Amino acid sequence: MDKTERRFFAKNGYLNLGKVLSDAEVERHLALYERDREEFSYFWKPLGQHQTINCHALVSWPEIDELIRHPSLLAPMQDLMGGPICFSEVCVRHMAPYEGDVHQSFHRDRPHWLEHPMRMDYIQVMLYLSDVGPETHCFSLSPESVDGEVLEREEQLEKAGSVDIHGPAGSATLFNVSVLHAATVRPTQRQRKTVQTYYGHPGRSWLSNDSVIPTSLWRDNDDPQVRAFYGNLNPKSRAYAAAFGAGNEP
Repeated sequence: MDKTERRFFAKNGYLNLGKVLSDAEVERHLALYERDREEFSYFWKPLGQHQTINCHALVSWPEIDELIRHPSLLAPMQDLMGGPICFSEVCVRHMAPYEGDVHQSFHRDRPHWLEHPMRMDYIQVMLYLSDVGPETHCFSLSPESVDGEVLEREEQLEKAGSVDIHGPAGSATLFNVSVLHAATVRPTQRQRKTVQTYYGHPGRSWLSNDSVIPTSLWRDNDDPQVRAFYGNLNPKSRAYAAAFGAGNEP
């Protein structure tokens, strides 16, 4: 990551990396995405009125690890987070064609970590597996500087407005989950397909109980770096490991 990109993130709370996956990677993982929706439909649940999600993709789609630990993503995140990072959550999402009014529900996933240089406890990768543009659903956020005051939602939107993130299939955006953001739902005949992964700092708290981490990653993997990356277990992962007699300590 160069200084210009780092300054942009510090000033705005996000960075559009552009297309990080090759065409072959997009084709491969789009096929796996569709397989997951078809063969593991029981993992997919509604989120609000406009999305369905599967947050157990590490179980139903093991190859998703290739995206979660993609070299084009890990290096810039480590730079922004200031050191090693660990897995926190992955949710694969689908937004169907829609007729109706434009809808946004801006929110912050977690409070800012004010002691961090980027005020960032967790970072997310928004990875598009479909082309996203002005005529489709998209991801939107309100730019926010590390030097600025943390404002309430309406004040922040009035001050900085919002930015729509567009890009081809295979493009990725990094953002601080404490920055105000939303899925923008608009009238469209096209689907939006995303892989949305959260990462945290090793040694700090787990993020959520949304994703189960298989023992094949945090306990049984031959690579100690992989075990460490997936080793910040949430209570759900510990409970499943204990229930299946696998032990629940990394």
